Amino acid sequence: MRFVAIDVETANSDMASICSIGVAAFENGSLTSEWYSLIDPEDYFDPVNISIHGITESDVQGAPTFKDVAIDIERHLGSQIVVTHTHFDRVAMHQAAGRWAIQAPTCTWLDSARVARRTWADCAKSGYGLANVCKMIGYTFDHHNALEDAKAAGHVMIAAMQESGLDLDAMQKRVLQPIDPSSSGSGAITRDGNPDGPLAGEVIVFTGALEIPRREAANLAASVGCNVANSVTKKTTMLVVGDMDVTELAGHDKSSKHRKAEVMAESGQRLRIIRETDFKELVALS
Repeated sequence: MRFVAIDVETANSDMASICSIGVAAFENGSLTSEWYSLIDPEDYFDPVNISIHGITESDVQGAPTFKDVAIDIERHLGSQIVVTHTHFDRVAMHQAAGRWAIQAPTCTWLDSARVARRTWADCAKSGYGLANVCKMIGYTFDHHNALEDAKAAGHVMIAAMQESGLDLDAMQKRVLQPIDPSSSGSGAITRDGNPDGPLAGEVIVFTGALEIPRREAANLAASVGCNVANSVTKKTTMLVVGDMDVTELAGHDKSSKHRKAEVMAESGQRLRIIRETDFKELVALS
């Protein structure tokens, strides 16, 4: 039984702005190898992101770009089952590959957050963030360090397989099933979110000038499981900002929703701020 776990950190709300990457390989329940690299995103560093992972522009001076390490990434991930905790790292990899006009890793993705939701009842609807799940299984790590987070995701997978009695192949099939296998999963899609959708449990808010109508964006979000809200609260897990707002403002004159979300993220709330382009890619990949 072999799989690889990966985690990335980004310089700003553009998910292509990867500034560090960590990879941990596991075989037969044990960590066998690890790889970490700072990445120069050739982009600006938002203070909010810096406050989360501690990486600054000066830290990546002289570091390789994502394109420079593409061969290393494919060597570690190619033809492997690759675990990420939630979908963000997977989408970031695809977005970075698109930005640099290179091929994304040829691998099979497996979301350890979805695994956790189907393994432990306490994580089914909430509390399936990496830090909380690791606390539950008794694994300690340095959160928001890409290599540490990758290793943590790997340990979540191992604990889940031990708890459920499912091997890696069976777990890949299990994540495609409803959280409650006895339910039909055929309920109508609403803005309350499809409970069996891949992003179920996410609470999403939109702000700024979107390319698509806000109603259409809300329908897309609900179709993959997101609950759609009008304002940023303690329940918000994702804020989608119009591309023009991110590109032109570059950290200045942000909307009140945007500023409030940043304050909450800085205070430790699990809240991602992403562009509309990344949101649509996220829905497509989900």
